[in-house]
Amino acid sequence: MDLQLITENIRTRLNIDQLNGIQRKMLQCDSPAIILIAPTGSGKTLAFAARMLTYLDSPSQRVQGLVLAPSRELVIQIAEIIRKIASGYKTVALYGGHSVIDEKNSLNPVPDIIVATPGRLLDHLQRGHIEIIRPEVLVIDEYDKSLELGFETEMKRITARLKSYHRLLLTSATRMDTLPPYLATQGMHPTFIEDIPAEKPSDRSDIVEVTSFAKDKLDTLVNLLGSNQEGSRSIVFVNHRESAERIYNRLKADNISAALYHGALDQEQRATAIDLLANGSVAVLVATDLAARGLDIEKLDHVIHYHLPVNEAAWTHRNGRTARVQARGTIYVITSEADSLPEYISFDRKFIPDPHSGAPVKARMASLYFSAGKKEKLSRGDIVGFLIAQAGLSADEIGLISLRDHSAIAAIAAPKLNATLQAIAGAKIKGRRIRITHLRP
Repeated sequence: MDLQLITENIRTRLNIDQLNGIQRKMLQCDSPAIILIAPTGSGKTLAFAARMLTYLDSPSQRVQGLVLAPSRELVIQIAEIIRKIASGYKTVALYGGHSVIDEKNSLNPVPDIIVATPGRLLDHLQRGHIEIIRPEVLVIDEYDKSLELGFETEMKRITARLKSYHRLLLTSATRMDTLPPYLATQGMHPTFIEDIPAEKPSDRSDIVEVTSFAKDKLDTLVNLLGSNQEGSRSIVFVNHRESAERIYNRLKADNISAALYHGALDQEQRATAIDLLANGSVAVLVATDLAARGLDIEKLDHVIHYHLPVNEAAWTHRNGRTARVQARGTIYVITSEADSLPEYISFDRKFIPDPHSGAPVKARMASLYFSAGKKEKLSRGDIVGFLIAQAGLSADEIGLISLRDHSAIAAIAAPKLNATLQAIAGAKIKGRRIRITHLRP
């Protein structure tokens, strides 16, 4: 794909007039294998997407670009960016929790670019829905996660089916010392691009120690959340699913607006939890480290370490959810006498929340669920027009709208919820009635 067209699409479709340093370095590097190491929130996705597109021939109904990422959320985010700048090229996203039938249909005609989780891609390959042989470029995003033991079998089988690839791009915020032998570089000598910006996300974050005077940190967490500014949003990180469930239930009992995110939930539940946090319909997400990568929540105010991270990489990726794209954020670490602080954690200050500050934490927005989506030809513009015309909402009372294949979620100002539900009861959108309900966590 022509570089001039790529940069023009970045300017007009992403509203980015000038590429940052890491993106320029990627476009200037012509090594057949590139390993990109850069902090979260530094623009890695656009960097490798633009570089990948320069390797592609004209659209030809064969898979030329293959991007693998370890989570559904990363796949969706990457595919959205590629679609915007890869004009003329068919891009599809494959991930768990998505309709296999819809995905199979999207593979005919054969796409130019596939963005996928390893497990879902392997499923389609084994079913014979698609064949990928010698793509122009293989990209593995968050390669330190994608190549670890949990993905090893899937990655071996995928790379064996590819036979070979002309170019290899690997990206992450943390570096692996060695690559597994099944990831053949085919005689390529990888070039490392390590981006150390003058200002890192950690430079825009306060790292705050919050001492819990009890071994059980729940009361301290409740008081901390109650002391935060109204309308702020936080992710609380824990190390175990059972802990996430226990904390979530306590927050609900204390009227703290929260959602839950861990690997035992299905993809739809996890996607909804992220949508509710992103659009301001919940104030708190209680999550395992599954949420530490790939989630791009605009202006997330706080990361709270309820449990200490298991290693420095987890510390880096958790903290990368806040202070993104020049925003500021606060990182709280709740400590007790049972904790042994690792050397990589140092504090800017201490904070002791008022024990009486555990007041209800309310969300500023509320979410409406629409039982139709892209496959039913429903657009964001349709939803905005409907809410303005039928409910009398103003544009600034309508927040983020998440559009899925067969559903949509729209955020509206929380004080307007009841009046809106009454106004739209029985109303038609695009000439037909669909189910519209209040979506709770």
